[in-house]
Amino acid sequence: MGMTLLIVALSIAAVIVLVLRFKVQAFLALLIVALLTGLAFGADPQAVLASIRKGTGEALGFVAVVIGLGAMLGGLLEASGGVDAIAKRMLAVFGEKRMPGALTASGIIVGIPLFFDVAFIILAPLLTTLAVSAQRRVTYFALPLLAGLMAMHALLPPHPGPVAVAELIGADYGLLAFYGLICGIPAAIVAGPVFARLFHGAPGWGDTTPPAMLDEGAPQTAPIGFWPALVAMLVPLALILLAAVAGQWLGEGTAKTVLQFVGHPFTALILSCIFVTLWLRLRVGAPLETIGDIMTRALAPAGLMVLVVGAGAAYKEVLIASGAGQQVTAAVASAQVSVLVFAFLLAAFVRIAQGSATVAMVTAAGLAGPMIAAAALSPSRIALVTVAIGAGASIASHVNDTGFWLVKQYLGLTEAQTFRSWTLCATIAGLVMFAMAALIWPFV
Repeated sequence: MGMTLLIVALSIAAVIVLVLRFKVQAFLALLIVALLTGLAFGADPQAVLASIRKGTGEALGFVAVVIGLGAMLGGLLEASGGVDAIAKRMLAVFGEKRMPGALTASGIIVGIPLFFDVAFIILAPLLTTLAVSAQRRVTYFALPLLAGLMAMHALLPPHPGPVAVAELIGADYGLLAFYGLICGIPAAIVAGPVFARLFHGAPGWGDTTPPAMLDEGAPQTAPIGFWPALVAMLVPLALILLAAVAGQWLGEGTAKTVLQFVGHPFTALILSCIFVTLWLRLRVGAPLETIGDIMTRALAPAGLMVLVVGAGAAYKEVLIASGAGQQVTAAVASAQVSVLVFAFLLAAFVRIAQGSATVAMVTAAGLAGPMIAAAALSPSRIALVTVAIGAGASIASHVNDTGFWLVKQYLGLTEAQTFRSWTLCATIAGLVMFAMAALIWPFV
């Protein structure tokens, strides 16, 4: 067990050193370390390659399409001035001081039905434009939104992690949603606007120069206007929300099938791209060649994002296949601690070791299940254990987490800046979630 944990620690350190000290491109560094880590565990070379292929394929089968479509939509809205119009209107309505709070609320609301990566990809161009308009670091606006999205992704159904945990340990979905909101909202506030306001001016968070847009050299069109741009940004979010509602509340039939089809992230983003294209062509008079060139150029930076995320997923899969998660599970299981603390620590250790929040949650739930049954916990306490598992699976997003690379690439941060901002934000959110659950525990 000691050797397994040592290899995991050394592999994580190797990625960090290669990227930060020797400036190796993250895509290459992750693939090199993934190969060497698999071999260090004694796996057959072909099995290591299969794990890398499996991890990359599973991540990119969904994420690559969403990143590509999101980049094209963002490129169209940037080139037509749509994102700029939304950002200026939001700043005018909320003011710069209230903007982080508004973004946190947006992250909580949008994060209930939407996957973390989908919502972030759709809204990332807005964060960049807000930073340019307000002449602030992008992290000042990004962290409040990210904290809201992450807290909901970790604690509330219909997200896969909380649903899987609820099924494994028998948590009541209504109580899970209730305690998830009670614990998740304070976590989003502390890790988002509070953290951003206190520390965004600290050294290492990046300079105050405007962050890079998707493609600053892309051709421009006449202004699309505020309302069409807002519709284009909200339509995919609304359609995905409708699909989630249909999946939960509608019976089998045509209505459910149609809503789930148009509300799939692929379909929703395609429809939004078509809407913007038609508006720019028919109402603004932009040439089709210009529109096509904008979308093509927007895909160039998206390609790098896709490759880095895929390499991160490959590294994560090698760690999962190595059995590192099971070794960590055994180490934590040997400690005599309460169910709530045990669930949190187990999820946290597995999360740090192999990166996947969902795998960490499922692993922790599988082991905590027998302890919960033996302890005869009340339904409220079972729901709080689910919160503790989600909290542990949220902390320390780093190089083996695809979310780390998404945040880094979309916000134009260096790896060191991502550690100081996003990794700390995720860790603070997880700790606050757990602290809230621990505070409520004696009273239920």
